[in-house]
Amino acid sequence: MLKSQFILFFVFFFVLSFAFSENKNVIKLPKPQKNIGKPLMEALSLRHSSREFNIKLLPLQEISNILWAANGINRIENYKRTAPSAMNWQEIDIFVIMEKGAYIYDARENSLIVISNKDLRSFAGTQDFVKTAPQNLLYVADFKKLGKSDNESTLLNVGADAGFFAQNVYLYCASQGLECVVRASIKKDETAKALNLRPDQKIILGQTIGYSK
Repeated sequence: MLKSQFILFFVFFFVLSFAFSENKNVIKLPKPQKNIGKPLMEALSLRHSSREFNIKLLPLQEISNILWAANGINRIENYKRTAPSAMNWQEIDIFVIMEKGAYIYDARENSLIVISNKDLRSFAGTQDFVKTAPQNLLYVADFKKLGKSDNESTLLNVGADAGFFAQNVYLYCASQGLECVVRASIKKDETAKALNLRPDQKIILGQTIGYSK
């Protein structure tokens, strides 16, 4: 068991090293696999939340698939996404928090932009499992994109947009036999500081993903 985990870690480290070779601030992701998975109704029947995760790392291909499912580009001619967006604000960024660092998902380039080389998983949620799970996503709304729209209706729309991301990830995980859970229990002020967020960037939800324990 330990030997297999070591091999997986070595492969993951090698792939990361290769991806960093051209630009140390960007990890290019593999193309998402769009021809895999269970039928929709079966995935819905399997959708569930889990709070127990194997610490085994997720490969870049799986990470790419998850992020594309969350809010990737599915209509390249106009850059429309897999998740709906109120008023087409496209106000939510996905922050990816893993052991090797923290990143922002760039859907147009299908890549991860490095924002930290530190393990910031302890900031991604208050539950103990968050600190050791292989991947945490934070859905962060950029209110600068909303102009002066900060009324109750706008706030509800932003929350709904984050929920669409989370449900897309839930269905992908159900389809691929991964575990996940969406979370609101985050020390948002501390996490915003750790991620160097602007005052007009607000953490809406977190989601933890990994293999079955």
